[in-house]
Amino acid sequence: MKNEITPEQIAEWKAKHGDVWKITVEDKVAFLRSPDRKTLGYASSVGASDPMKFNEILLKNCWLAGDMEIQTNDSLFLSASSKLAQLIEIKETEMVKL
Repeated sequence: MKNEITPEQIAEWKAKHGDVWKITVEDKVAFLRSPDRKTLGYASSVGASDPMKFNEILLKNCWLAGDMEIQTNDSLFLSASSKLAQLIEIKETEMVKL
């Protein structure tokens, strides 16, 4: 990656987007935000007929900065795809019938 990401940039992203994630594939790096409902809804609807598209949409829509080869090189993309599910954070939930 040509321009190094500073701690100040990461703090700015966190203030704007919440959680920020770093994915490293070989010597390539990408910084991602957690997906919002709109992104998840779109990725899920398209992903129903094309599962690889789900990861592609998630990666592109959550992208903050990084080496674009992670998006364009199939090998790097597939490696990054194996970690994208971790972007979707499910909180512990309790439901009680009253």
